[in-house]
Amino acid sequence: MGDKAHTHPGAAGRAQAADRPTSVRNVVLVGHSGSGKTTLVEALALTAGAVNRAGRVEDGGTLSDYDEIEHRQQRSVQLSLVPVEWNGIKVNLLDTPGYADFVGELRAGLRAADAALFVVSAADGVDGSTRMVWDECAAVGMPRAIVVTHLEAARADFEEMTRVCAETFGGDDPDAVLPLYLPLHGPEGPDGHAPVTGLIGLLTRKLFDYSSGERVANEPVGDQVPMIEEARGRLIEGIISESEDETLMDRYLGGEDVDVKTLIDDAERAVARGVFFPVLAAAPAAPGARQGLGTVELLDLITGGFPTPLEHGTPAVTTPDGRPRELKPCDPDAPLAAEVVKTSSDPYVGRLSLVRVFSGTLRADQTVHVSGHGLTDRGHEDHDVDERVGALSTPFGKVQRPVSHVIAGDLACVAKLSRAETGDTLSSKDDPLVMEPWEMPDPLLPLAIEAHSKADEDKLSQGLARLVAEDPTMRLEQNQDTHQVVLWCLGEAHADVALERLRSRYGVQVDVVPHRVSLRETFGGKASGRGRHVKQSGGHGQFAICEIEVEPLPNGSGIEFVDKVVGGAVPRQFIPSVEKGVRAQALKGVVAGHPLVDVRVTLLDGKAHSVDSSDAAFQTAGALALREAAADAKIHLLEPVAEVSVLIGDDYVGAVMSDLSGRRGRVLGTEQSPGGRTLIRAEVPEIEIGRYAVDLRSLSHGTGRFSRRHVRHEPMPPQVAERIKEEAHAAT
Repeated sequence: MGDKAHTHPGAAGRAQAADRPTSVRNVVLVGHSGSGKTTLVEALALTAGAVNRAGRVEDGGTLSDYDEIEHRQQRSVQLSLVPVEWNGIKVNLLDTPGYADFVGELRAGLRAADAALFVVSAADGVDGSTRMVWDECAAVGMPRAIVVTHLEAARADFEEMTRVCAETFGGDDPDAVLPLYLPLHGPEGPDGHAPVTGLIGLLTRKLFDYSSGERVANEPVGDQVPMIEEARGRLIEGIISESEDETLMDRYLGGEDVDVKTLIDDAERAVARGVFFPVLAAAPAAPGARQGLGTVELLDLITGGFPTPLEHGTPAVTTPDGRPRELKPCDPDAPLAAEVVKTSSDPYVGRLSLVRVFSGTLRADQTVHVSGHGLTDRGHEDHDVDERVGALSTPFGKVQRPVSHVIAGDLACVAKLSRAETGDTLSSKDDPLVMEPWEMPDPLLPLAIEAHSKADEDKLSQGLARLVAEDPTMRLEQNQDTHQVVLWCLGEAHADVALERLRSRYGVQVDVVPHRVSLRETFGGKASGRGRHVKQSGGHGQFAICEIEVEPLPNGSGIEFVDKVVGGAVPRQFIPSVEKGVRAQALKGVVAGHPLVDVRVTLLDGKAHSVDSSDAAFQTAGALALREAAADAKIHLLEPVAEVSVLIGDDYVGAVMSDLSGRRGRVLGTEQSPGGRTLIRAEVPEIEIGRYAVDLRSLSHGTGRFSRRHVRHEPMPPQVAERIKEEAHAAT
């Protein structure tokens, strides 16, 4: 954090397995798409020496077949791990996508990390999604720091961005968000823009010049001195106000010159406790240079100020039968408790699982117990099995460097866990454990798909199963009403990646078809029908006649069948046949192919033949009677209605409520939520919210969230119902 002496970072890729938890730092990078997270990771790796022969770290992590997708989408779509070493500390850098569709990858990164580095573009500012993630980190006390990027942009203003960060992230205490360094500007260019060539350390009163491609320390001169002293005074007061030494503020205000080491130590402790949030600046190295601007300072902060895994509590752990289990935090000698935070496929080594070890030590070739994550409601197969761990490795670009073991606090890749899915717990086969799952967003954008060909149909089921095993933010639905295969995603980009994965990784080509909601049909009033099935074709014929009455029932009643036949007009053995035929026809629908519900069907009369009547004949007659009754009756189409809860910033309430009304929604009420947000509850027909995940994001500039739950079916407006009936008739 100050002007420290640095040990040589070592040869490229030296950061492998850690030998003790105190020598590990797990840091997740958070920020909106385009803020420069991946570029920053590359710059940090370059400074730490973890680069390839081309002088560049390749895409870290475990998804080597994503290059094409990321290149096409021009953004990261996956969580990736780049481990580097600095001053004898292994730093696991977890780079996350910034786009909202891939928030599942972000949540996995937050789970695996002990601190967060918020990356903010000096040109673009702080977006609403980044603010929400900051609030989530604050709620659990995760230590955070802020790094400002894109200082080279013409409209970049570090001082203004620092003020915005203090206002946005500081809440009631903006002095908890303060810069540790100020930018050092070079001469103005022809465009009037003065490039940032170095940093001014406020605590050490030193200048760090990066213009040569190497970090060179100098003393401030001229008008730099008063500028430093003003900002330094505010920084010292901010650090001391969060100090555990309550006498320090009195001593400082009394005129005592607090030494730099005390200030740095206090700042690092405040950062680790999650009460002080320093702002730094960084920029990638110029071609041929070894160090990017601010990267040394950032690595010093990470290794000196961010907490070790020992300071981060273990997620709640239970036995498989639900009994709580206490584990000593981050003890390599304790029972094994590790979690799969990412699952992927590699073309050379097969399935890879990125694992964070929270307790114990994971060893290569060890047999572990895999406890399922309980996401069976999303189409994930539940599982509770023993599996043999394959090779353990730490990623270095696309190369996996083997390690023999992974201790508590560290991350590594595990090969050949064929049943383990993202979110699963790995533990000792003799002492199985289950870790409390992290919160995952509910996928709310439906993608109905069909196999493109017979060959694709044969591979589709297995490809989809693997897809959802890797991504718990996807939900697979086999809709029994519409007979569609539906992949529920977080947004259009998420859906696009899913289709690309199916094609490129599993060789399955699919066609996207319109998503259909599960409609119902019901009678609008009483009606009668006569089913006559009489055929003579030589030998035994077919003879069955039945007369029924149909009347509507209250919502949710289903199909009720009543027998009122007298005098044996329909023999007793054939009455169940009539009911079976009625129910079969009701399942197929009577006007538009949707199941018939909420009616009472009463069998009043009929005729039978002593030889030609049969079970099949009366089933057919029952179905014909129901169809005839429907032909003379008013049939309502019932549509599913969902209760939607929308959490939105107060500025967007009017626009969202107007939009819900335009979707035939009925607002049930609103209530204030913390952070200047409002919760809107409304009932909306499901046919109107198929793309609401996309539309709400557009309405709220990415800050709105919603949930939905089915509440009932209710009659569709006549004009909408008529259109659907016409479409159904045209299709037949």
